[in-house]
Amino acid sequence: MHRSADCMLAAAALLLFALPMLVIALCVAVSMGTPVLFRQARAGLGGARFELIKFRSMTDRRDASGALLPDADRVTALGRILRRSRLDELPELWNILRGDMAFVGPRPLLPDSISDLGATGALRCSVRPGLTGLAQVSGNSLLDMREKVAIDLLYVRERSAVLDMSIMLRTPLMMVAGERIDRTLLEKAHAGSCGGFG
Repeated sequence: MHRSADCMLAAAALLLFALPMLVIALCVAVSMGTPVLFRQARAGLGGARFELIKFRSMTDRRDASGALLPDADRVTALGRILRRSRLDELPELWNILRGDMAFVGPRPLLPDSISDLGATGALRCSVRPGLTGLAQVSGNSLLDMREKVAIDLLYVRERSAVLDMSIMLRTPLMMVAGERIDRTLLEKAHAGSCGGFG
């Protein structure tokens, strides 16, 4: 999708979802305290770092030694709902408006994860990361890291306005019907890429 279209859609979506986002922010503040937003450095276009923003879905609970508890022990009931519905990602519309992200593209990874991928990571970062992507509508959490990378590289090779529109249309369907692995797409992705690390 063209950058100007991303900006217009992001601005419109921010206005449309302003009230729901305010309600979510209040719910997060009541159930988990402040801050209501989770901020983390991610790798964007060309590997450039940017600050990803999402609604918080976890507390900062720690053990007796002061170490953070495992993620599974810190995710709240509200956090699980936000994650399952993808509502926690609504603040990323601001990342799109700023130019850090696009609506469609590989999901942004941690800079260290991109570095570990070597040349594969550089190729993956040749497009802007997305709010949704081909891997997200083709299995998402049901896929392992290598499978996601292979599908991301397939997207990089075959990206087009038609493919982006298809992914955007499939995203709400996936959110309602649940995640399913697209075996045909996965085989195609593996056939065209080693999906390797380094």
